Amino acid sequence: MKIVVIISANAEWRAVKELFPDLDIQRSPFGEYADLRLSTFDLLTLFHGGWGKISAAATAQYVIDHFQPDLLVNLGTCGGFAGRIETGTVILVERTLVYDIIEQMGDGDEAIAHYATDIDLSWLGQRTVDRSSSVMRGLLVSADRDIVVEDIPMLIEKYGAVAADWESGAIAWVAKRNGVRCLILRGVSDLVGGGGGEAYGNLDLFHQRTKTVMKDLFDQLPEWI
Repeated sequence: MKIVVIISANAEWRAVKELFPDLDIQRSPFGEYADLRLSTFDLLTLFHGGWGKISAAATAQYVIDHFQPDLLVNLGTCGGFAGRIETGTVILVERTLVYDIIEQMGDGDEAIAHYATDIDLSWLGQRTVDRSSSVMRGLLVSADRDIVVEDIPMLIEKYGAVAADWESGAIAWVAKRNGVRCLILRGVSDLVGGGGGEAYGNLDLFHQRTKTVMKDLFDQLPEWI
């Protein structure tokens, strides 16, 4: 089975290259990529997809067209809503939703629904990961912005959201349109609540937490695939 793993944010990709310092880095029009043999599985292709929805959508389509994966995986971080989830929790994403769409000429809910994606995880069966960090199956919302404190009550009340990222909504949408199996695992690196974000203005904290999240995700990955 051909598996491509998209890594989105620059900090996440740096963490991966630190985890696997012997990667033979190659370059595409969108970002770096490299093959990796993980555990006893066949080769994985790791692909740096870049941050934000534009890069995420473009690189997902590029990867599908050029590598023709049987499984498209996205590993990365996300921000959690304080009181709704804990740092270190891994979200096995079942549904994505892009919430920063503002429609003033028609139905805004209809526009958001158009880019919402349900991910078919039936192929996983009852598979779980026996690790100290908890795994939560559910929704992950995306936007081209860090979490704004004032948005959190709406995201909780309207969608039941617990965390947000920048890219998963675009990746899931492109994968489904192409009929490609998709697995998204995002680890909560930091929390945002009424007092703001614990990593806001503290980039070093985000970088350190990112290293921890990416190591945990790659440790888990063989058990998922």
